[in-house]
Amino acid sequence: MKLKTLIAVLGLTACGAALAAEPPAAPSATPVKHPTLKSCNREANARQLAGRQREQFVKECLAAKTPPAPPPAAAH
Repeated sequence: MKLKTLIAVLGLTACGAALAAEPPAAPSATPVKHPTLKSCNREANARQLAGRQREQFVKECLAAKTPPAPPPAAAH
């Protein structure tokens, strides 16, 4: 009788451990919806824009009215 109880307890413990294990890691966070947002913000920083001017610039940049400046060329 004790053997059956021991086997049942071990089985339940093993199942509980399997259920308590963390699920596998999900893929990275959701993809960026606006990949140009970073470049528009970077350009606004470079132009030292703030407040309403910055908001307007980023809005137009994201609407592709004002293209972001290309990255600076590396000096040789």
